[in-house]
Amino acid sequence: MDIQSIKQRFGITGHSPLLDRAIDVARQVAPTDITVLINGESGVGKEVFPQIIHNLSSRKHGPYIAVNCGAIPEGTIDSELFGHEKGSFTGAHEARKGYFEVVNGGTIFLDEVAELPLSTQVRLLRVLETGEFFKVGSSKVIKTDARVVAATNVDIPEAIQKGKFRQDLFYRLNTVPIFIPPLRERKDDIVLLFRKFAVDFAEKYRMPALELDDSSRQMLMNYRWQGNIRQLKNITEQISIIEQSRLITSDILQTYLPRENRDLPVLYNKESASSDFSERELLYKVLFDMKRDINEMKKLVVDILEQGGVSHDLKREHQPIIAQLYNEIDNQGDEENMNYTGNPSEPIVLDTFYTHEVLDDSLSLEKREIELIKRAIDKHGGKRKNAARELGISERTLYRKIKEYDIH
Repeated sequence: MDIQSIKQRFGITGHSPLLDRAIDVARQVAPTDITVLINGESGVGKEVFPQIIHNLSSRKHGPYIAVNCGAIPEGTIDSELFGHEKGSFTGAHEARKGYFEVVNGGTIFLDEVAELPLSTQVRLLRVLETGEFFKVGSSKVIKTDARVVAATNVDIPEAIQKGKFRQDLFYRLNTVPIFIPPLRERKDDIVLLFRKFAVDFAEKYRMPALELDDSSRQMLMNYRWQGNIRQLKNITEQISIIEQSRLITSDILQTYLPRENRDLPVLYNKESASSDFSERELLYKVLFDMKRDINEMKKLVVDILEQGGVSHDLKREHQPIIAQLYNEIDNQGDEENMNYTGNPSEPIVLDTFYTHEVLDDSLSLEKREIELIKRAIDKHGGKRKNAARELGISERTLYRKIKEYDIH
């Protein structure tokens, strides 16, 4: 079966070379019993490829089971996969077959395989290597002839470094890797997918299909689609139901596209995005932090000069440079701080240069921090856990700050 026939049979839309490559690898590996690991971001359609592999294999008449490993609680995952004996744990009123026993002779798809507990990973590794496993609460070896196809949206090499995934299991699963490209790497396919979904929802809800103008097509192609195909389908359905006009412009489309995440220079919780802590206050805090760092640099310069044998008064040739630097920094801060306006030939006293301003800044920072903490606590009715989340700090840190500043 060629790639185009596979697309038609399994409802795959797109002409991306990366997508065609993934389908081609799945087609070639299907007749074998090799273990396959499918990689790709959430929402790219990884669940279709195990079906391709199963239906193009000699096991196509055998059972096919898809298991979402991330949706099964850790305490029951072993029982779900390998079964259990009666009385093996509380609630085990009768013996039960696991998925590996049921799927004997067929294919099992382990989605989100990186979510498996380490103890379960050990059991899975034995199944892959020997085809043997034990039921929970049993010492009897059970054999299974199951083909394993796994998928994950996690960077497994990184998970291995963090001790969350076994390296030997990764190598065993990753015999043949298949990478499913994200939607942003298939820009030419985005409009095709939108049209397909628009037609599907038009039939479902008995209404005319949506159409795109040139500006909205360009907007669709330029958007990052962090949720990939799943997000695109969801937005197409929303627009199909809500909008009266069947011609979608960029003005209409942008009301349905969430703002993309932006990196902020401070800790910022998404949950506090609608709070009354304005951007001005956040930037104000950043500026104070910068001013504090500059003061620490001033002190470092003073220490270096003093330790290097320079007198308490700076050498005459360095005074104009230091004076200019000091005035530029001070002009960005509090107006009450002293600026240097004297004759460059006169000495600059280091006590004035450093001590006075650090004291004022430290007091200003402390006062501002106390004010922000009080506002957050008042806003959430004294609930410190919610206040800590609002401030972007841990609850433990908030308790320490409250005690340190004696906030009531």
